[in-house]
Amino acid sequence: MTSDTQGRQNFYQSIPDFWPDLYEMEYALYDVATITATEVAHIRVASEKIWHIFTKTLTLLQLVPDATLLSLGFPKNSLPYLRLTTLPLASVIARLDLIPYHNSYKCIEINADTPTFIKELFTVNQKVCEHFNVNNPNKYEEARLFRAIRASVEKSAPKETAHIVFTAHSDDIEDALTVRYLQSAIPHAHFTPLHRLHIVRHEGLYDEVGRKIDVLYRQTFPLEQLLEDTNEQGDPIGEWLLELVQQRKLAIINPPSAFLLQNKAVQAVIWGLHDNNDPYFTPQEHCDIAHYFLPTYLENTPFIAAKQAFVEKPIFGREGDTVRIFEGTNKLRYQEEARTYTTYPYVYQAYVKQPIQHFKTEQGMQQGSLLLGSFIVGNQASAIGYRVGATITNNLSYYLPLGML
Repeated sequence: MTSDTQGRQNFYQSIPDFWPDLYEMEYALYDVATITATEVAHIRVASEKIWHIFTKTLTLLQLVPDATLLSLGFPKNSLPYLRLTTLPLASVIARLDLIPYHNSYKCIEINADTPTFIKELFTVNQKVCEHFNVNNPNKYEEARLFRAIRASVEKSAPKETAHIVFTAHSDDIEDALTVRYLQSAIPHAHFTPLHRLHIVRHEGLYDEVGRKIDVLYRQTFPLEQLLEDTNEQGDPIGEWLLELVQQRKLAIINPPSAFLLQNKAVQAVIWGLHDNNDPYFTPQEHCDIAHYFLPTYLENTPFIAAKQAFVEKPIFGREGDTVRIFEGTNKLRYQEEARTYTTYPYVYQAYVKQPIQHFKTEQGMQQGSLLLGSFIVGNQASAIGYRVGATITNNLSYYLPLGML
């Protein structure tokens, strides 16, 4: 065992309830990249401009007919819930995925519904920065995160006796510990594994001891999976849960509006409006779209006609799963091995090469493609951090801590 390996193990073992290794592989690196304070400010300005475009588009999508939403790939059984406005925020915690590009950034997607990479950036990054004696760009963001969680719960269920439950798959260490971390923002909240929840249609959702739940915090349980959830009898219990939300008998966080933004086809809507110079966006907003977004369509023909490389993504895919990169000739260049989301429609987005980052692992120095995660918390830009790994960032990519000069 090398001194770096021993140092890494000793350091990360000192952080409780964390997962420095995933799938029996190194995940959190014993290394730190650095960024200037000026660049951090640049990222936050860019992130808030991008978020503004997404939320303005959300307002439009809540007004369009069902046929338009169906054409964007939303499941038919989701339509009754897409326009629900249960919180003044589209999403309490969202994450933008950004690629550094020509001294700026391009947004390749948003995870508005169930973003992870939270504990790493909001608390672990501070400990890494202290260890390596550098400033933490996310130093004050944990306090912002916890304030946003408390505010969203209080808005969802203002009564003091509200029963607040955080839930996740208990056998997924990353999901469970992420949710437990968020739960620490509300000391009187409870944790109940997903499989221990019990629903009675039109009445309520109950925890493992039969207590009715007022607020369900489902940070790592995607709504598109919930919509397909059934019990052993074949009852659509996921739809029943959303019926309770519609009937105001249950609140969920993130709210249903976050699912509306989760669909990658929203970026095709944004680009289509921009392409047509639609007056829905102001001249400044059109400039921001051109600067921070990538051409995105519901078909690949514009890229083939222009002989431009493009990325094919399922509208509800996650962690790079089922993503493929094509040459402008429609020849496959690269594909992610996992092909879980093939039943969903696809969007097609201009391909931008990610920067190459060198980093230290237990096996020595390596290099990989870099992706910047930038959180939006309570409508404001928040914590930032790096993932490094394969050409398509997936769940085997590393967490590279980030310090500030």
